[in-house]
Amino acid sequence: MISSVVYALGVLASANALPGFSKVASSNAAYVLPQLDPNLLSRQQEVVAGRAGYRYGPSLLGNSSFFPTGPLGDQRVAADVALFTKNATYITLSIEKETPPVEEAVRAAGGFKDLSSYELLYKDQWKSSNPIGVAPGFFTNYTQDLLFSMERLSVGPFSTHRLHPRNDLLPFHVDDAIVKQLTGKTLEDLHRSGRLFFADHSYQAEYATQPGRYAAACTAYFYISPKTGDFLPLAIRTNVGSNLIYTPIDKPDDWLLAKMMFNNNDYFFSQIFHLAESHAVAEIVYLAALRTLSARHPVRAFLDRVMYQAYAIRPAGSQVLFNPGGFFDQGSAVDHNAVLSFVNKFYPTVAGPFQSNYFTTNLKTRGLIDCPYGPPLKHFPFAEDATTIVSSLKEFLSTYVYSYYPTHDLLANDKEIQNWIQEANGEAKVIDFPSAPLDHRTTLIDILTQVAYLTGVSHHALNSNAPSMTAGTLPFHPAAFYKPIPATKGVTDLVGFLPDLNQSINQVTLTMRFNRPTLPEEEGELVDMFSSSGFLNGQPGAIKQAAERFRDEMERLSEGIEGRAFDTQGLSQGMPFVWKVLDPKRIPFFLCV
Repeated sequence: MISSVVYALGVLASANALPGFSKVASSNAAYVLPQLDPNLLSRQQEVVAGRAGYRYGPSLLGNSSFFPTGPLGDQRVAADVALFTKNATYITLSIEKETPPVEEAVRAAGGFKDLSSYELLYKDQWKSSNPIGVAPGFFTNYTQDLLFSMERLSVGPFSTHRLHPRNDLLPFHVDDAIVKQLTGKTLEDLHRSGRLFFADHSYQAEYATQPGRYAAACTAYFYISPKTGDFLPLAIRTNVGSNLIYTPIDKPDDWLLAKMMFNNNDYFFSQIFHLAESHAVAEIVYLAALRTLSARHPVRAFLDRVMYQAYAIRPAGSQVLFNPGGFFDQGSAVDHNAVLSFVNKFYPTVAGPFQSNYFTTNLKTRGLIDCPYGPPLKHFPFAEDATTIVSSLKEFLSTYVYSYYPTHDLLANDKEIQNWIQEANGEAKVIDFPSAPLDHRTTLIDILTQVAYLTGVSHHALNSNAPSMTAGTLPFHPAAFYKPIPATKGVTDLVGFLPDLNQSINQVTLTMRFNRPTLPEEEGELVDMFSSSGFLNGQPGAIKQAAERFRDEMERLSEGIEGRAFDTQGLSQGMPFVWKVLDPKRIPFFLCV
């Protein structure tokens, strides 16, 4: 198994070994509740075998959720790794083929002479590895403050929250003369009016940097402008060395470096947060189901569908990505130990809780939508696209649940589903999972919607195409700095802080290893989530109709996203770049990497 993982993620492979693409598969069995199953004895024997064969093993990649072990668990992991290997081989071979021309283009231009020359890493390159390319506007508008701030509401939407006027203290002070010059208000005025937002990466100061590499541990204020309503940056504090505070009135190079330092911290947060929030949570909920639900159960059928390849990713990560000297260590300021520390800290408190991370619940808790103590955000691109997807998921799953549970009694008397809820709250140790007994069909709809959100939305907002399209692009989002974080302001050479050609290639190609350009051939796009004949065979007619509606809605959303461009003000969704990350015809419906 390990050898196949290594091969898939990047060890040199023979081009002649490229296998055919595997299509996402589902069981062809009809699905039935246990109390209605005429073959109850064989079903009970199957569940007993599943409970014995799927066991809770140690967590991989930090102290998060259990990972499958046992005879059936090991078989499932090996099967998922084999499928993942076939999918990942294409991108590996594409990267190997397309890297030399990029290196030659940069060398022919004399290397990186200024920030704009980093576009050579991308322009007219990576046609197979990254056919979507970099978001329009990133290379022309990367110095704009609006681009930087709106990334918090699109590219990295999970690290920022609104400060409560009464419940939250101001994390750090900024001179009121500076704040007034920028906003017309004092810092306390912004706080009191609910216009002040905060992102905290100060915990990263605890992580040791690798030799010759450097990083800050930034905290930052953002605000809703009283004048324009725009969401803008106010100040960035480094929390290392001299603990400098930067603002937009600083010299351009100083302020741009500060924004890059924050992006470096936020990029680390987003990539490791996705591991703890989507993979670890969805996996443990599914593992509890594998131990309690028959494959004939309709909820198991849904979970089998959306958890395709799910147990390949953490083994792959532990073997070649976050292992000592692996891909992460080769390019990041901190090493793999920081990943483990992050997971240990954030999984039990922020990333792991199940109900707290329901899509709208989380955004409301952080004061980003429906906020009663401050003005609404003028634009929130992540919420705009994700709301459409989550609403469609919930509509489908409402039909799904009510089709199998037309009465409350059917749910109450479903021993398998009730055992699943008990298992999740018990041996599986799922954090903040709905309690047993499961009394309401709406609660089951919420559970299944959250699993689908984790596999089909949240994961891809941060991973999949996102790093190569936006979040990990150079020069604005370096994975490491190569000069010490300044002790004083007045820098004049930003290129000296950034990765050289070799290190840049490491970063660019790592972001592309998360791409899955073969999704159409695999029938693995989000639009395909409920379209598989294997999944739909034996399903009631209402569910088949709901699946068609879901696909139609996702295709309409994809058409709208694909057609996005700049308006007359040079903006798209209120941003000076075009964000297409959640296009349902560009992202998988499953936890792809």
